[in-house]
Amino acid sequence: MASIQRRRGPNVVGIWGLLQPFADGLKALIKEIIIPYQASRFLFILAPSITFILSLINWSIMPFSYSEVISDLNYGLLYIYAFSSLAVYGIILAGWVSNSKYPFLGAIRSTAQMISYEVSIGLVFVIIAFISHSTNLTDIVYEQELTGWNIFLFFPLAIIFLISIIAETNRAPFDLPEAEAEIVAGYNLEYSSIIFAFFFLGEYGNILLMSTLFALIFLGGWLAPFFFTFVPETFILQIKTIFICFVFILVRATLPRYRYDQLMDIAWQIFLPFNLIYIIILVCFGLELIFELKLY
Repeated sequence: MASIQRRRGPNVVGIWGLLQPFADGLKALIKEIIIPYQASRFLFILAPSITFILSLINWSIMPFSYSEVISDLNYGLLYIYAFSSLAVYGIILAGWVSNSKYPFLGAIRSTAQMISYEVSIGLVFVIIAFISHSTNLTDIVYEQELTGWNIFLFFPLAIIFLISIIAETNRAPFDLPEAEAEIVAGYNLEYSSIIFAFFFLGEYGNILLMSTLFALIFLGGWLAPFFFTFVPETFILQIKTIFICFVFILVRATLPRYRYDQLMDIAWQIFLPFNLIYIIILVCFGLELIFELKLY
C-alpha cells in the first residue's frame, strides 16, 4: 500500500518490515488502559472482547480440505451468518458505553452499515444454497469440483459478495464508521492499549475469514486450477485467501472514501433488488438450466 501511494510505509523495521507487527503489538500491550470516568468498566472491556471472540468462532467450521475441518456442520452458511451478525453488538456497545458523542455516532453508522450489507450477504448465501443444494461448506466446494467454479457463471454475484464483505468489515472505501475527518476515530475513540487492539484484531480476523469464505464459495476452495494438482490442498486455499486479502488492500490504497448516503444507496437500491431478481429467476426457471450451463 505504501508503494502504491508512493510514501514510506511500515516496511523498514526488520527485513521487508516483517518485525513491524511485533513492534505495534508490543506498543499496544505496554500502554496504559484508560477507562472513561462515567463508563461501565465491565461493559467497556466486554465490547472489544465480543468483537475479538466472534471473529475467531467462525473458524471452527471452515474446511481447509475434505478432511481438515474442526466441525463439518450441515448448516455452515447459517452458522457463519448468525455469528458474523452478532459482531454488531460489540461495536454498538463500545460506542454507547464510552459515554461520548463521537464514538456513539460512529457506532450508529457502523450498525446501519453492517446491517445493510448483511442483507446482501444473506441473499447471496440463499442463492449459493440454491445452486449447491446445501449450506455445508464442504458440499459447496464438492459441487464446484463437479460443475466448475461458481465465479465463472455467477460473476456478478461474486462482485456483489466481494463489495459486501468489504463494507461488512468496515474497510476503505467503506470505512465511514472510522472516518477521522467527521467523527475523529469512530466507535473506538475512547479505547487504548490492548483492548483497543482487540477491535483491530477482530477486524483483520474477519478480513481473513471473509476472504477464506469467498475462496470457498466462488473460487473452488482447495481445488487446484489447471495443472497445479500436485500442490497440497491447504496451500491452494491459502493462496486464494491471500489473493482476496490483496484485493482488500488494493481497494483501500486506490479508491477514495464514499459518502454515507452513497454507501447506503448501493446496499438498498442496487444490491437488494439485484439479489431479489436473481432469486426470482432461479425459482421461476428452475435450477436445471443453471446446472446445464455449468456442465456445458
